[in-house]
Amino acid sequence: MIESLLVANRGEIARRIVRTAKKLGIRAIVVHSEADAGLPFVTEADQAVCVGPANPALSYRNVEAILAAAKDTGAQAIHPGYGFLSENADFARTVEASGLIWVGPGADAISAMGDKINARNLMAAAGVPVAPGTTEPAADLDAAVAAAGEIGYPVMVKAAAGGGGMGMGVATDEAGLRTEYDKVRSFAERMFGDGSVLIERYFPRVRHVEVQILGLADGRVVALGERECSVQRRNQKLVEESPSPAVSPELRSRFLAAAVRAGEAVNYRNAGTVECLLDPTTGEFFFLEMNTRLQVEHPVTEYVYGVDLVEEQLRVAAGLAPTFDPDALAPRGHAIELRINAEDPKRFLPGPGAITTWNEPSGSGVRVDSGYVAGNTVTPFYDSLMAKLIVSGATRDEAVQRAKAAVAQFEIAGPKNNLPFFAELLENPEFLSGDYDTGIVSRMR
Repeated sequence: MIESLLVANRGEIARRIVRTAKKLGIRAIVVHSEADAGLPFVTEADQAVCVGPANPALSYRNVEAILAAAKDTGAQAIHPGYGFLSENADFARTVEASGLIWVGPGADAISAMGDKINARNLMAAAGVPVAPGTTEPAADLDAAVAAAGEIGYPVMVKAAAGGGGMGMGVATDEAGLRTEYDKVRSFAERMFGDGSVLIERYFPRVRHVEVQILGLADGRVVALGERECSVQRRNQKLVEESPSPAVSPELRSRFLAAAVRAGEAVNYRNAGTVECLLDPTTGEFFFLEMNTRLQVEHPVTEYVYGVDLVEEQLRVAAGLAPTFDPDALAPRGHAIELRINAEDPKRFLPGPGAITTWNEPSGSGVRVDSGYVAGNTVTPFYDSLMAKLIVSGATRDEAVQRAKAAVAQFEIAGPKNNLPFFAELLENPEFLSGDYDTGIVSRMR
């Protein structure tokens, strides 16, 4: 097993990786910005190195500073968490060229799946269903209009290099397409340094379902079930659950088989997620993208499948067999994750601030992965995620009831937070029925 691990991330995911590393007897090292010096992930690590000011470009995305920290602390491996440099193929290559172990998929797989158009084409060739759309970037507005005419409105305008729900727009007609194309292209150039745009069929009523895959050290790719991620605001997830209430055993078998084919098509190793859109009317599903990293919502899979995905990542990176039998994977019970963000619960606008009260719920089937404690400050420099509240039960109804109780027990004062939204959602008849789609939040607002 790896003996020392540097975590190139922050907040709840850095703290969560540190927890597993220490459980395994691995020396846990973290990097941090000046703004994060007092956060729990820094104080709980075995060693911490400040790599720059609050600006992520000068700290958490500062490749030279991170590699210097790894060298100075004697780290053997680097875990990138999610976001920041986690899906940067050049960083992965640089880490390995420096003689360090990269806890993630190979750089070639990251590159292959990082461009949405290339990924779509690869998946289609591998027999994974893809939605109607362009097979190459729409070079200009006229090309986008022509493509939309062939696909049929409404269409989704997407940044080819985007991710995390960013760089998307919906057009219901040519006038809307002309507006969205310029908007998405400009955003993509600014945020990703790549203005390439693709056009896809847009499904007005759709569910967002993803499959957790793990590429093992022996070359096999296995699927650890699906997650429902349809409770979203601005195309970004707020709630995830596993198993999906929309997926039958027959559909699950097709979902998981397609996800395994997707991983095999790029010789995938380590943890990754194959995201799909599910048409609840027809039961058809289509490849959306592959996230070549650990997902925010991985804890619901951990509960349902009884694994520690970070431990499995470390074992794969070290060339070791998994702790579970790949031929005997089966879900047990139900789990739900709520993303507790520092944001207005009505309009979902960021609301950073100093935390004066922080009391987490506890009890059977309740887990909190948090990045903060009372006395910390949620700054405006990073994502608004403060914690993840994960609950589990023998059934979906039991998990929902535990979620209601845990939300009521969770006390946060100081920054704005979205706990009131979750209290509302957990009483919503549409959510309780399990028959909901990606428009549920907009219908609540």
